[in-house]
Amino acid sequence: MGRTRGTDPGVDGAARLLARLAVLAAVGSLVVLLLALGDGGLEVVLAGLLGIVLCAVGLWWFVAHRGAVRLLGALLAVAAPVGVVVLYAYDGLWLTALLLVLCWGVALACARAALRRSSPERSTRAVAAPRPERAVLIMNPKSGGGKVGRFGLVERAEELGARVILLDPSAPADVAELARGAVADGADLLGVAGGDGTQALVAAVAAEHDLPFLVVSAGTRNHFAMDLGLDRTDPSRCLDALTDGEELRIDLGDVAGRAFVNTVSFGVYADVVQRPEYRDAKAGTILTVMPDLLLGEGVRRLDARIDGTVLSSQQALLVSNNPYVSPDEFSGGGRRPSLDDGELGVLGIRVEDAAQAADLAVRGSQSTALSVLTAHRVEVTADTEEIPVAVDGEALRMPTPVVCTLRPGALRVLVPRDRPGVPAPVPPVRWRRILDLAFGRVERPAGASR
Repeated sequence: MGRTRGTDPGVDGAARLLARLAVLAAVGSLVVLLLALGDGGLEVVLAGLLGIVLCAVGLWWFVAHRGAVRLLGALLAVAAPVGVVVLYAYDGLWLTALLLVLCWGVALACARAALRRSSPERSTRAVAAPRPERAVLIMNPKSGGGKVGRFGLVERAEELGARVILLDPSAPADVAELARGAVADGADLLGVAGGDGTQALVAAVAAEHDLPFLVVSAGTRNHFAMDLGLDRTDPSRCLDALTDGEELRIDLGDVAGRAFVNTVSFGVYADVVQRPEYRDAKAGTILTVMPDLLLGEGVRRLDARIDGTVLSSQQALLVSNNPYVSPDEFSGGGRRPSLDDGELGVLGIRVEDAAQAADLAVRGSQSTALSVLTAHRVEVTADTEEIPVAVDGEALRMPTPVVCTLRPGALRVLVPRDRPGVPAPVPPVRWRRILDLAFGRVERPAGASR
């Protein structure tokens, strides 16, 4: 069926205004650049790009090498942006640079706001849920720096009629077996106050028996709770679901038969978290082992089949239960707008030298060093019989090939009716879409109703 173009009467007026402001600001940055061409405008752009490239090269040398090269990398990563600022000030270009940055910053801010307003809201459908009569909650008193005790979660849960199984930090327990025992004793709800790794183990038991699952945000980062729209600042609010809750049906990830709620990591990160010293000295451990993992004898390359697409010689691979909105998950800043799309998110990275590091810094997600995909099945292979794998942050080793799939709608999650919710994600800026919003031109199938 063909496509026609026409005015979209459904576009929000504020979205159209923001799109026009974005276009105006982008044009303004071009005008500033053109007017300043004779007075160093081109120098501003070239110096800025050079500063970004040199900073990326310095960071690569700092992470991937030791000794004198690492020291040189640290100096370059700091000196490059400082040098650009000094150049702007010395040549009297700081005002032009400031105007360009302001115009482009306004353009991006307005563009993102316009795209956010024009995108249809996507939320997991919630249904009314009966109050559980025999809820069982497993709580880790050490998780999140002692949030269970600090927020009085045991007392609060017992006041609401739940039975609490408090883990003993000095005697590690099999939480999955504890959950199965609770089911055998007649539990009609399973819940966890702990980290995402523990959440996943108990969630698998809840899904197996089609029982509702309660997430209490008592972990350190609480990525799963964040993407469910729960309150991460006060985990006691999650317990309100026991008396006034509603149910969400979401997907559950599966890696070699083990459930995961957030991500499975292969490659560099999975290698690092295997080190016993990582828990107590994360930054020091990373700096110590990275040169070997990236360029030395410890180099490990991964191959993956993403449905029908093949990724070769990847240094790091991250597979997520539903896609993250941007590659920022590598830095811990990503989030998933929904957990029931029925697809895995895949991020692959391959940076082998300073040139590729610079390309990634300048081009971002458009760089050949970064692959962003979605899939229903991911198969990871390597030239060894088993590889390190980090499942929701837990360090494991699994025989190759390692297969990741998704169990659509497998998990029933009980959440409080009154919760912060999931904020609208910041979409990637696509200027063709911005122009369509600004000037009322959209594509639609021929013959479609308006």
